[in-house]
Formats: sequence, C-alpha cells, structure tokens
Amino acid sequence: MRHLLYALAVTGCCLTSLPATTVAQGLPGLTLFSGVKSENQLPFRLDFGGQTASTDRYILRLPAKKMKLAVAQFAITYPKYYKGSFDTKKVEVRVKDKSVPLSEVKWDKEGRVIEILPQKPVPAGSNVELVLSNVQNPTFGGIFYFNCQILSPGDVPLLRYLGSWIISIY
Repeated sequence: MRHLLYALAVTGCCLTSLPATTVAQGLPGLTLFSGVKSENQLPFRLDFGGQTASTDRYILRLPAKKMKLAVAQFAITYPKYYKGSFDTKKVEVRVKDKSVPLSEVKWDKEGRVIEILPQKPVPAGSNVELVLSNVQNPTFGGIFYFNCQILSPGDVPLLRYLGSWIISIY
C-alpha cells in the first residue's frame, strides 16, 4: 500500500510540474497600481504570446459601451520606451467580425502614434477590434501602455481619449 501511495505522489508531482503552454495573452485581468482607472482599461489579445524579439498580432478591442460616438479616425499612442515596430500594410479594423475598408494607415515613429482612418466612419455602439498583424515585439520586455484616442466625424478636430491597453511583453 505504501508503494502505491509513493507512486501516486511521484506521478502527481511530475504532472503538476509540466509547464503549461499558452498560445495567446489576452484580457488585462486584474491590474493593481497601474495608474489607469479600471473603467479606462481596454481588453486585448496577443495571438502569439507577447514574447520579446518575436513577431506577434495585437488584437486591441473597443467594447460597444466605449464607442459612444461614430469614429472617423483611431489614434493609438505608445510609450517612448517601446522599441517594437508595426507593419502599416497589415492593419485591420473589424466591426461585427467584418473587416472595414481603410483609406489610410500612418505610423509616425517620432510621435509614437499609429493613425487609422476608415473609408466610412465606424458607427457608434459597435464592438470594434483594431488588429495589428506582423508586429515586431521589442527586444526587451516590459509593460507598455497603448492609449486609444478617436476623432468623430464633423467634430472639433481634437482627439478624445477612450482608454488604454496595458500590454506585457516578456
């Protein structure tokens, strides 16, 4: 009987010590002391795990409750210490799981902003995904605050803050 218990204990230890493979990092979960109020934290997913010095796909989500106005332009700002790169030809805006035609995507490296301009304004109250494919993650990891600002059609040409994605690269 003692040998059976010993075998079960060893087997249990072996099984629980196996590393769990994660495919994607998603949703910010519980974030303490971030400096961003919980109502301003936006959900996201990193399809390839957010590994340093690797290619990834960022799916940055904007819930319908945050989309109170129609959007003529999305602006994503990121911190100075983020040293990754973006492929402007691989940017997509999805509304209701359908791709929206874009008129232009601009990446201002010095200003650290990605501007996404849909051909037609994205309607208010829509669930939106900003998909950045072929992103080259930075060589050194960290926590990066990506901020979303929008410009509404016919509005005063000032960007309005919608929220922040708190992205960890490790």
